[in-house]
Amino acid sequence: MKLVCKKANLLNGVQIVSKAVPGKTTMPILECILIDASKGEIKLTANDMELGIETIIDGDIVEKGIIALDAKIFLEIVRKLPDNMITIETDSNLNTVITCEKAKFNIVGKSGEDFSYLPQIEKDHNVVISQFTLKEIIRQTIFSIADNENNKLMTGELFEIKDNNLKVVSLDGHRISLRNIELKDSYEPIKVVVPGKTLNEISKILTGEADKDVTIYFTDKHILFEFDQTVVLSRLIEGEYFKIDQMLSTDYETKMNINKKEFLNCIDRATLLVKEGDKKPIIMNITDSDMELKINSTIGSMNENIDITKEGKDIMIGFNPKFLIDALKVIDDEEINIYMVNPKAPCIIRDEQNSYLYLILPVNFTVSN
Repeated sequence: MKLVCKKANLLNGVQIVSKAVPGKTTMPILECILIDASKGEIKLTANDMELGIETIIDGDIVEKGIIALDAKIFLEIVRKLPDNMITIETDSNLNTVITCEKAKFNIVGKSGEDFSYLPQIEKDHNVVISQFTLKEIIRQTIFSIADNENNKLMTGELFEIKDNNLKVVSLDGHRISLRNIELKDSYEPIKVVVPGKTLNEISKILTGEADKDVTIYFTDKHILFEFDQTVVLSRLIEGEYFKIDQMLSTDYETKMNINKKEFLNCIDRATLLVKEGDKKPIIMNITDSDMELKINSTIGSMNENIDITKEGKDIMIGFNPKFLIDALKVIDDEEINIYMVNPKAPCIIRDEQNSYLYLILPVNFTVSN
């Protein structure tokens, strides 16, 4: 095999597929990136058996062939070569020579025949969404998936399609994030749970351009994302997702309207007094036209008053400040509505159109003078 391509093209391709190289594996071949130039295009592939990524890069094929190279070494070599044309050449013994200007590396590859290719899936059910929208949905929900494996379903996000609506939900036992997106077309009903790891990696690869689309294909066990010259295939998380509708009551005793930026900045200031790992709640004391925010820690205390518009009862309620910050950061609205029932029930932040909803459980606290 002999290929010639620009460093920028090769580096971009290697960085994209590297996201599917496993950190630890008992199968050394999976630690490799497959370079397949046997069919008239240069295709790079990595696969950890849960997540697989393929991308096609521009370049010239002087001699067709296929080789698997250690991903970590290959990426570092390409990254540190000069910004010029790179030549990759292999012989029948799998010896691989990578040259650029006066730099020349010799490394030993592995046979491409042993590599685990991405499985072929049926492309019957699909939706089309802009790169910008998909990247935004992930950003606006991914922070509330669980990071432990105790409940596998909590480490993924629900993607549910009904007609022309896509609903994306994540939860970790303390909070729920929900986004509703209107699609351009109507589709058959689909309900799957996508691993958070897959969505995180996709969000890093997407350029996020509004005029570029992603086609998403669904099967019983897999989800496939196609965009630009890249394919990302992931196993789905099996099981019935949580019935969240019964948790999202529209009843409330207190409704508060507040300037989002002011509220976020105030909580941000309060957390200056909380050491990492400390679970100190921020206490909201809500009265007619005013909310007092208070925090007490071993470092000190802080309180600040913010103007609000309130309907219903006065309430004093405590929250993990990080959970509030995470939700507020991804809401674009200038003014937000927060709905509460009592100090033991979750609060809900949502807009009138139901395009977003964030539910946060309160925490217990003791009031100190």
